[in-house]
Amino acid sequence: MTTLFLGLGRMGAPMARLHAEAFPTRVFDVFPAAIESVAAASAAEAVTDLAAEGADTDVVILMLPTSSHVEAALRGGDGLLVRLRQGALVIDMGSSEPASTRALAAEAAERGIAYVDAPVSGGIAKAETGELTIMAGGEADAVARAMPHLETVGASIVHVGPAGAGHAAKALNNLVSATNIAAATEAVTVAKRFGIEPATMVEVLNASTGMSQATQVKFPQHILPGTYASRFAYDLMLKDMGIARRMADEVGFSPVTRAAFDALSDGRAALGDHPDHTEIARVYARATGIDIDEGHAS
Repeated sequence: MTTLFLGLGRMGAPMARLHAEAFPTRVFDVFPAAIESVAAASAAEAVTDLAAEGADTDVVILMLPTSSHVEAALRGGDGLLVRLRQGALVIDMGSSEPASTRALAAEAAERGIAYVDAPVSGGIAKAETGELTIMAGGEADAVARAMPHLETVGASIVHVGPAGAGHAAKALNNLVSATNIAAATEAVTVAKRFGIEPATMVEVLNASTGMSQATQVKFPQHILPGTYASRFAYDLMLKDMGIARRMADEVGFSPVTRAAFDALSDGRAALGDHPDHTEIARVYARATGIDIDEGHAS
């Protein structure tokens, strides 16, 4: 069984290396250096011409930035959906638009190709250790077929529903994660204004009902020290929040989603190039003049 793994970025590269330990794996990325790096550090085989791939491929794993990248790889006269044989399996592990995923899954089904969306959570650290959380969407038999591949990189794998449900769950999770950081930052900023030190307020939250992954991990490791080095990009956070907002708009009442997305989108311009998503705290500092990281805290 041969797997073609597309997308060797900061998440995809460690995932491909782990996958290659369990299955024959061929790897491709638009950046040749990324291909060479993964192939040199693992049992993966480098692919230099994607147009020649597909006929003898059993499984395709995609770890690409957006739905448009996924659609470009799969659709069209030279897309992989045309070149893959019946019975092949496609697993999209990036953060894609649920509507696009549903459409691609339907197109794949017409060609006798199984399709699973299986986005991940846990960041680069968990990608490197194979302990990611994976939210899988698709038909039960397709998810069962995908499971051995998902288990090479994931420690917690949940089949959340039909095609597109995995990508929906991922976007909603990241919406909650970002909103938790924003809410905690707001509380800590207000607390400092009233004479409570940021670290003290975080200690209170972590011993009380306001506790979250943001207060337990993001604040002590990245925000209070002022390192902002979680290695998950602010722009990717906004992309996922945007997906969640469009989903929420269909419900008709989502004031928290709208407020969080609008505030963090408006604050993006002040952060410069390639900010980390924990720099949500810097958005508040610029808007209020109150810094809560150790580099600025009094």
